[in-house]
Order: sequence, then structure tokens, then C-alpha cells
Amino acid sequence: MRDLPTPTLPFASTLFESNRRLPRAEETVTPQHRLQVAWARSDEELREAQRLRYRVFAEEMGAHLSGPAGLDVDAFDAYCDHLLVRDLDTLKVVGTYRVLPPHQAARIGRLYAESEFDVSRLAHLRPKMVEVGRSCVHPDYRSGSVIMSLWGGLGGYMTHNGYETMLGCASVAMADGGHYAANLYCSLGANALTAPEYRAFPHTPLPVDELRTGAVVTPPPLIKGYLRLGAKICGAPAWDPDFNTADFLTLFRLSEINERYARHFLGESGAR
Repeated sequence: MRDLPTPTLPFASTLFESNRRLPRAEETVTPQHRLQVAWARSDEELREAQRLRYRVFAEEMGAHLSGPAGLDVDAFDAYCDHLLVRDLDTLKVVGTYRVLPPHQAARIGRLYAESEFDVSRLAHLRPKMVEVGRSCVHPDYRSGSVIMSLWGGLGGYMTHNGYETMLGCASVAMADGGHYAANLYCSLGANALTAPEYRAFPHTPLPVDELRTGAVVTPPPLIKGYLRLGAKICGAPAWDPDFNTADFLTLFRLSEINERYARHFLGESGAR
């Protein structure tokens, strides 16, 4: 968020507190890769996540990022926990999410989503709500195993800490001028949207009525995955000019998880 000062708190100074809350690293073996799912515990591991984010958001998607060359950095990074998926054969970080836990959201004074949305209707959820963002996967690893590993890491984090709700922006590229994003929103059925009491309202709404063409579209993999998991969209998308994306604010509550996908997200112990 551009209106927040860069924090003086270094990432490394939060490690002792984070180490007490973060689940242990786990290894996942797929037919293609040996993957490790772990949480960043050093400044260098954070830089690895920021380098991957820069590659995907700036070099691939054309986002306009400020900060150190080759890194995607903002004021929230020092307050977040950073989930990494590493290829154990190459040792490269190939997937990442960042998570802002509720006590750190209180410390920084707001959520990232509040730069784009009025989320006042969700205030009662915040004591046990985490905000996720900056999700990305290296282009050579988009077969599904990395995102499933990331989701497993998020599920473990939530159950480990007793969190109940996950909030985050699912971004849709606007390379076509926003027509796909507008058609996507119009195609969402009532079951994909939150109840009115959980709606959020974009500060800069995507002009859906002007951009929609009536074309039938399917959701991108991330949004499709969220919906299958049981997440809901909090209303109309916002336009993010820096990333040139339409952002769909997504709310997921563990109590509403789709039983079919619970094992992917929560593991054997969490599936009911």
C-alpha cells in the first residue's frame, strides 16, 4: 500500500515470535518434483519470495513496482509470515504466499485489502482472520502440485494457530482491457457470492457494465480452486492500476469448507 510508511522493524526481528507459531517444514513428493513446504525464517528466505514475486508480477504480468531492483517489496512484508514451496532438486523457491495474522494486522493498523475495498462489514471476523496475498507460482511449475502444496501449508497454519477465516484478493489480469474480468463477475452465480452481511465495496470499482460483452467465460485456476474449496466472492471487483488487475476479494471460512477438498487443505488430521 502506497500510503503506509516503510516499517523500521526488520523481518529478522520477528523471527523468535514467528518460530513459536509456524508449523514445521514438510516434504511433498510428486511424479515431477520433490517439494518442501516451509515458512521463511530469515531475511534471505524472504528475499527469495520477493524475487519470485517480481518475476511473476513485474516481468510476466507487467506490474509497475517500486523498490529494490528485481524484488517485489512493500510495507506489509515485515509484518507477514511468508510461505515458500522449494524444489529440493534445484533449491529454488517456486511458489509463495504471504499471510498477515490478526495480531500483526492490528499492529500495522489495517489490512492490505483496505487499500482497495471497504471491508467494514467483516470487522467482527478480524480477531481470528488472516489475510493472504502475493500468491504466485513459477511458470515452470503450474501443473497444480505447487498450489496444492501452498494450500496445504495455509491449512496447517490456520489450524495450528486456531484461525477461522481467510481473506484475500484473487487477481485477474486485464491484458484484454478488462472484458474477461467483467464477464467473469457477471457469470458468477449467487452461490459464489457471500451473503450481503459479508460484502465488501471497492474504492475504485471495475466498470463492469461498460466492459462486459456477454461472453461465457470460465474462472481462472486460482478462483476456481477457491470456489471449489468453499470460498465466496465478497462482491464486485476493484481495479488495481499498479498491477493492472481486477481484484476479486475472496472470503473463506473453515466452517464452510467443501468436504470433498478438506483433505487437500487441512491434511488427514483436519479432514472430517
